[in-house]
Amino acid sequence: MRWLALVFLALIAALQYPMWLGKGGWLQVRSLDGQVREQRAVNAKLKERNDALDADVRDLKTGFDAIEERARSGLGMVRHDEIFFEFRQDAASAAAPGASNTMTDHSDGGPNAPPVPPARPAGPR
Repeated sequence: MRWLALVFLALIAALQYPMWLGKGGWLQVRSLDGQVREQRAVNAKLKERNDALDADVRDLKTGFDAIEERARSGLGMVRHDEIFFEFRQDAASAAAPGASNTMTDHSDGGPNAPPVPPARPAGPR
């Protein structure tokens, strides 16, 4: 009788091994669940980025304001009837806290516009 109980116990252990430790077992499933959670977090971040890019694309396709904003910030666009003032902070004025900023006037050629330097001749460099 004791021998039969040991055989059944060994049989149960042999059947339980693949469920706990084998391929597709509980430990592997737990590990894969963690990987799925991590991938879902990465996918959520990428989806947010894609949604933002999609909104930018739609805005650039339909609206003039987005194109103008990109041209102003990225390319320094100034309209024909605008005056652009740029305040620069030199290294000397950065060291002296009471120093004033210099002002550069990029206008459309009005009476207070700075003189335009002559163009350089195009030639080999």
